Amino acid sequence: MAKTISCVIPVYNEQLVIAEFIPALDQTLKELAFTYEIIIVDDGSQDNTMAIIQQLRSQYPIHYLRFSRNFGKENALSAGLAHAKGDAVILMDADFQHPLETIKDFVAKWQEGYDMVYGVRKGRKDETWLKRVCAGSFYKLTSQITRINIPANAGDFRLLDRKVVHALQNLPERNRFMKGLYSWVGFKQIAIPFEVQPRTQGKTHWNYYSLLDLAITGLTSFSAFPLRMIALGGIAIAFLAFLYALWIILSTFLFGIITPGWATIVTAIMFFGGIQLFAIGVVGEYIGRIFDEVKQRPHYIIDEQASFNDSRL
Repeated sequence: MAKTISCVIPVYNEQLVIAEFIPALDQTLKELAFTYEIIIVDDGSQDNTMAIIQQLRSQYPIHYLRFSRNFGKENALSAGLAHAKGDAVILMDADFQHPLETIKDFVAKWQEGYDMVYGVRKGRKDETWLKRVCAGSFYKLTSQITRINIPANAGDFRLLDRKVVHALQNLPERNRFMKGLYSWVGFKQIAIPFEVQPRTQGKTHWNYYSLLDLAITGLTSFSAFPLRMIALGGIAIAFLAFLYALWIILSTFLFGIITPGWATIVTAIMFFGGIQLFAIGVVGEYIGRIFDEVKQRPHYIIDEQASFNDSRL
């Protein structure tokens, strides 16, 4: 039986590029000599993205899902995986930054027996120095404090075998950090380097706040290290306080009672108050994620979906 390929494309306000991207993707998939489908997940776009997709449905094998609101890219990817029927699933963006020609390399490695083939960007020259520093620090930190190896500079651009898709679908958590989940499930993986292409139209929807939120999700989803650091920090501060108390007792015997200054007291109060608030914040972050999980709300809500009638799949 001939194998099939599904290509999952999450989109959000991509009216400037989607009409050009879908034909280019379709042509690339045709050259692979596999039957295929294109799954577009509209993550609550507010522009004409959905109308353009509707026009393209008559020309290309498009299966589209439209969320009732913006649920985030992680959930859009999860929805695409849940509806993909192919023996292999390719995940990529619709802004042309993921080079289409790399898909052929992905499929070639898949045919060699690899269960997951992921793209690794060759450099970050197109980003600001602050973003490069933050990204490098994040990958170094996660490699040190988690039990999984999240490859640096690897994103969602990848090919997943059907058994990998099944494994990801068995993970029920609501706060999903897909880059970590790809590594957590394991299987036979290989990296393919690629050059990030400049966007042909539009602008990125990721800002520093959304990237920070994603980083916090990644750290708290795969490690209890922040909680352990609070406990160790508390022990260290208590030990220092004990040493300071011994010094006060010793100095009293040696030099007599010295009237303490208000600056020392205020500084100590502010320092320990800040430590306590930080600790409460970290614990609150974990409790908040537990709160999200126990409510058992769905990852997303689909407002509209449609498939296609095409003999190619």
